[in-house]
Amino acid sequence: MNTPPPDTIHGTVVASPGTPARGLLLLGSPGAGKSDLALRLIDRGWQLVADDRVALAADAAGRLWAAAPAALAGQMEVRGIGIIDTGRAAAVPLALVLDLDAAPERLPDPQGWQAPGHQHHPLPRLGFAPFAASAAIAAERALRLHGLAPDNGAMSESPPDTAPAPAPAERLPMLVVSGMSGAGKSTTLKALEDMGYEVVDNLPLALAEALIAGSNSGPETRPLAFGIDIRTRAFAAEPLVDRLRALKHAGTDIRLLYLDCADDALVRRFSETRRRHPLAQDRPAVDGITRERNLTAPLRRWADLVIDTSDLSAADLRRRIAARLGVSADGRLTITVQSFGFANGLPRNADLVFDMRFLSNPHWEPALRPLTGEDAAVAAHVEADPAYAPAVDRIADLLTTLLPGYGREGKAYLTIAIGCTGGRHRSVAVARAITARLEAAGHPAVLEHRDLDRAASEAATPPAAPLVAGAG
Repeated sequence: MNTPPPDTIHGTVVASPGTPARGLLLLGSPGAGKSDLALRLIDRGWQLVADDRVALAADAAGRLWAAAPAALAGQMEVRGIGIIDTGRAAAVPLALVLDLDAAPERLPDPQGWQAPGHQHHPLPRLGFAPFAASAAIAAERALRLHGLAPDNGAMSESPPDTAPAPAPAERLPMLVVSGMSGAGKSTTLKALEDMGYEVVDNLPLALAEALIAGSNSGPETRPLAFGIDIRTRAFAAEPLVDRLRALKHAGTDIRLLYLDCADDALVRRFSETRRRHPLAQDRPAVDGITRERNLTAPLRRWADLVIDTSDLSAADLRRRIAARLGVSADGRLTITVQSFGFANGLPRNADLVFDMRFLSNPHWEPALRPLTGEDAAVAAHVEADPAYAPAVDRIADLLTTLLPGYGREGKAYLTIAIGCTGGRHRSVAVARAITARLEAAGHPAVLEHRDLDRAASEAATPPAAPLVAGAG
């Protein structure tokens, strides 16, 4: 192979997702695994900047930028397949170098790397194993840990004159609202409109495509929300899911909110309002509900956020929409910690469920029974159980380990459900403790108590005596 000119080097550069993007330079001999690792990172949302040959340029501040030579822009060689087109990418500031020929160290001390023929701030360089199953995840962690320090020469946002212009601004976020008829879609869209969204309801799918494509072509600066349900012309859940996946994979910030509701609550709502279900004009409402649940099942499975409105009033739903969607403008994972009682059923929107029924139950203490887990006396009783501290410690450790992974995989919303028998004492106290732990670890969370008000009306009724002496 011919020796590259002084301003290019052999290697591969991929840019991290998000704004601003940071460049990861992969160095190694032919067959070392540069393209393999780059492909796995691209599948996780990264973008190819340059493959095989990388053009370098340092700016006046001594920061090193990477781009593809014009003849190779957007091209990537994949062994056994050939040349593939990944799309042209703008120049990116380099933040980290992974040397695939060097053996990785257990506790590395990154060495400074200088590009031949360029004067720039040294970049951290790590030996790296590209074929490990966790290589893509490890590369992302390496960039966060070693590649984003203020003094590593990668913090400039303006490329030098010799490099291409930066990528265009990130597209505005979009929210698709769907779900069961009668579950509160109109209330949700109105709440979003009050929060500053541009809202379009019951849009035909053919027009939705054009709306998505043109949402950032004009001066509009508001995020977009549009409703799609079984009333939509040519509604088909599977093709819609496929299209949403393709848009997200292409870099569009688009999310799906699914509104769910228990069948008996939906039947009651249609009966009270004397409305007919769209799929049961001449049959009982439950028939249309069953059919609609089957038709929209793919949307629920793929949804970024599921909200169960079975026990929510219109005002409660508006508050929940504001809590869930009003704090996610920065693109971070929106976390909800929700207490509940198993006696009233599992939360339909829960992603993770933890059972606290192994803890000592304040319900059997007459002085504590009228109180809740938000009262200090109840919290102290729960915390005094010897199993409390190790359980909460391990749950908090597990969550802080999982949350970054959910964010990397593109999950926008996560509901952590903490349950006890009635949802009044133990689950409330533990949910508050878990929320505080997450806040301290840098993961802000919304705290909700699903059954606290319901349990309040039941607390005045003395319970039956335990069946086993000493229970609780």
